[in-house]
This record gives sequence, structure tokens and C-alpha cells, in this order.
Amino acid sequence: MKFKSKFTLYSFLSVLLPSVLTAVVYLVVDYLREMSFRKQLGMDEVYDFRIIIPIIAVILITVSVSTMLVNHFWIKPVNKLNEAIKLVSQGDLDFTVEETGRGEMGRMISNFEDMRKRLKESLDERLRDEKESRELISNISHDLKTPITAIKGYVEGIMDGVADSPEKMDKYLRTIYNKANDMTHLINELTVYSQIDTNRIPYNFHRLNVVDYFNDCADELGLELEEKGISFEYTNDVSSDVLIISDPEQLRRVINNIIGNSVKYMDRENGKISIAVTDISDSVRVEIADNGRGIAKEDLPNIFDRFYRTDASRNSSQGGSGIGLSIVKKIIEDHSGYIWATSEEGKGTTMHFVLRKYSKREEEEV
Repeated sequence: MKFKSKFTLYSFLSVLLPSVLTAVVYLVVDYLREMSFRKQLGMDEVYDFRIIIPIIAVILITVSVSTMLVNHFWIKPVNKLNEAIKLVSQGDLDFTVEETGRGEMGRMISNFEDMRKRLKESLDERLRDEKESRELISNISHDLKTPITAIKGYVEGIMDGVADSPEKMDKYLRTIYNKANDMTHLINELTVYSQIDTNRIPYNFHRLNVVDYFNDCADELGLELEEKGISFEYTNDVSSDVLIISDPEQLRRVINNIIGNSVKYMDRENGKISIAVTDISDSVRVEIADNGRGIAKEDLPNIFDRFYRTDASRNSSQGGSGIGLSIVKKIIEDHSGYIWATSEEGKGTTMHFVLRKYSKREEEEV
């Protein structure tokens, strides 16, 4: 027997049986009293049982109304909930269970709908992560093929004696070295991405002198960019005693990733990149600007999303995993800072990030 039939029968009997028993007891008592009264008066007429008819009618009406109410407030919601459970068991979460009424049943349906929404969000997030992971593997695989192919070609050239002069040999070896560095960079990005995905980036925070740290970075970057034919400018107006709490290795990763993007999308011969470090009250702001192709206005809000690409077409010179800026954003936020970008197509892009200064008083309070 189905739940609806069982529940209806139970509801019917729970109302009918007490009512019938009460009516029977009442009739028996009334009959005995009537018979006793008639006997005392010497009357022998038979008791008129027609009084039972209105009583039965009232009972039936009461049972019918109560059954309708039970069906509306319990049977239908339970059936609706049962259908929803079947859909969930089949893996279908694209539906909505509307709340019906108040009380326990209403709360039960509301709780079930909340559970369905959480399951749907969890499933969507898992599918999105799987898609992103597949895209990452595809991107890394594509970008690893390019340097591997180049290394193989130059090594074969050396083996075949094509590099028959010191100049050619030096060129071949430098190319192999640079391509190996490209591979190392891609593998490092993959490693950091896996750490971000599990929220396990290894930080080693220190008090860093802002002037000393960025001066050292600028010296190294100046030499690297000079080799690429890109001019470099650096300014730092922060006081020599200003400190920040930072992981020097991860902060350098931030700078390298931003500079790497600027170099990758530099589409002019007279390329220019600049770093400006300024003091803003209780914080330090770093601006890394270039005069590259710039970023379209509609793309700008999305550039820190994982796997987002402003260039739809992929090629060997502008490849990459698509996670560089998402890594930058994560590291800056883990330093209790924030980052944003401004850009104008055809004129260049500026990355801004802000880090709080070190305060001995705040450290003592903590």
C-alpha cells in the first residue's frame, strides 16, 4: 500500500473510530435511559433509531474535511519531496522545490531546498575545477612542446656540426639555456598553482627594508631587460627605514610574473618598463608600468582570474599557463595587500599593488 493510501486510511480511522465509539456509547446510554424512563411510564414503544442518521452525517463530513486538509498539508508536500529525492538520487539538481505552508513540513522542504542548492554549487564548482585543470594541463603541454622542440633542434644542429663556429655554438647554447629556463618557469607555475589550489603556499615571512629589497630587484631586472632590448626605469621615494612584512621569494615571484607579462605582450621595438615605489601613509604602493599593447576595457576586470586569456589565439610567443596573474593576486592577498590594474589599449598597462608597512606597535598589540 502506498504512503498516501496508508496515511489517508490512518487519518480516516483516527477520526472515525473515536467518533463512532463515542456515538455508540452515547446511544447505548441514551437508549437505556429512555427504556428506563418508558418503563416507569408504562410505555412500550420501540426506540427510534433515526437519530443516528444526523450523527453519522456529521461524522462523515468531519472525516472528509480532515482528510482533505491532511492531503493538502501533508500528502502533497511529502509526494513532492519524494519526487525531489528521486531526482537527486539520479544526479539531477536542476530543479526547485517550492516551500508549501509553514510548520514542520514547510521547514523540512526549506531545509531540503537549501541542501539541494549547496549540492548544486558544490557540483558546479567541481566541474569548473575539472575543466580548469584540463585546460591547465593542455596549456602546459602546449607550451612545453615549444621549448622542447627548440632544444631538440639546436642539439641536433650541434651534433650534426651545423654550429661550426664559436659564434654559432654560443648562440645555440644560449638558446638551449633560455628554452630550458622557459620550461623551468612553466613547471614552477604548475607547482605554485597546485599549492594555491590546496591553499598550501609555503611562506617564510621576514621584515624587509623596502629600499634595499626593491633596489636589489631593480638591479637584476635592469640587466635582464637590457638583454631583451627593453629600457628600464626605477624610482623609489620611500624612506630608508621603512619596513614591510613579506616573503622575499614570493614577492619576487609577484614582480617576475608581472614583468614577464609585460615582456610577453610588448609589441613595439622601443619597449619600456618602469617600477615606481611610493609611500602612502601606512602603506607602500608599487606600480609596474609598460608601454605594450594594453588590455581591452572589457577584459580588465577578469585578468586576475585563473586561466583567463585576453588573447584568444594561442601561439608559441604568447603562450603561458594562464595562471600567472592569479598567482600574483593570491600572494598579494596573503600578504594582506591588494592589487589592481589600469590600462589603455595601444598605450600600455600598469599593475598597482599595495602592502602595509611594518609597525612594531601593531606587532606588540598582536
